[in-house]
Amino acid sequence: MTAFALLLVLIAAVLHATWNYCAKRAGGGLPFVWLVGAIICSCYVPVIGVYWSWTQPSLSGGALWWILGSGVLKTSYSLFLQRGYRHGDFSLIYPLARGTGPLLSTIAAIVFLGEKPSALALAGGAVIIASIFWLTGGVDRLSGIFFRRGLSAGRDQREVVPSVFVMSSVNYGIISGVFIASYTLWDRHGVASLMIAPLVYDAGTAFTQLALLTPFAARRWPEVATEWRTNKRWALGVALLSPVTYVLVLTAMKFTPVSYIAPAREISIVIGAFIGAKFLREAGGRRRLFAAFGMAAGVIALALG
Repeated sequence: MTAFALLLVLIAAVLHATWNYCAKRAGGGLPFVWLVGAIICSCYVPVIGVYWSWTQPSLSGGALWWILGSGVLKTSYSLFLQRGYRHGDFSLIYPLARGTGPLLSTIAAIVFLGEKPSALALAGGAVIIASIFWLTGGVDRLSGIFFRRGLSAGRDQREVVPSVFVMSSVNYGIISGVFIASYTLWDRHGVASLMIAPLVYDAGTAFTQLALLTPFAARRWPEVATEWRTNKRWALGVALLSPVTYVLVLTAMKFTPVSYIAPAREISIVIGAFIGAKFLREAGGRRRLFAAFGMAAGVIALALG
């Protein structure tokens, strides 16, 4: 992994954690996702107009279908992620989504794309993913989801909680991770094999998402208006930061294997942990410091590999 690719991914990690914080603060559903998409597409119209007149790119029929497929995957991801943020804690949903996604995409890149990362790179990726769950208390949280602690007769007892109640937020986080893995591999093929320009690719997926959601948003227009009044600044934050984030990642994907990119992006968990502690008042401590060091070591190993 080159230093330039690592720089792109690290910048993207900072932006990614920031826009997810905005999404968490909004806590909206489909109307919020549509509103974000509308802002993104409004911004993309002049940008793509200038870019198209300057470069005059050509898109094949296969490239257009590939962009549409990516838009479908990302629409599903956005809806599940936003639903997860409405029902679950940021420090649970974010690491579940960000940890599951790169793990699956790295495995799939090795199995299906024939990528062969070095042992050092694989070890670095494993350290990053393990540090994610350590940083956020992932093991304890997952255990606590299925059991509720209580004191009785001076002893610590565990009571099983009905799975219908406790599984929803976990499922949203994991399913979001599955979609992350899916569109990561899908998009790698789009920019690296089909040679679609990252800016055009991301704009195309944004317009696809907006087209898919518009019929549903139209029937819920009062909710969209409410989202604009109450969560305007968070919608603008997501809309302005998320496209820049992914264009940087797509650019790195053009010359770097997915099995390197996916785990390296997870440095965003360090920034996310800081945001959670600073602005959402989530508990941290010494564990976070050691986990952050572990993730830094993992990124270095990934880059050297």
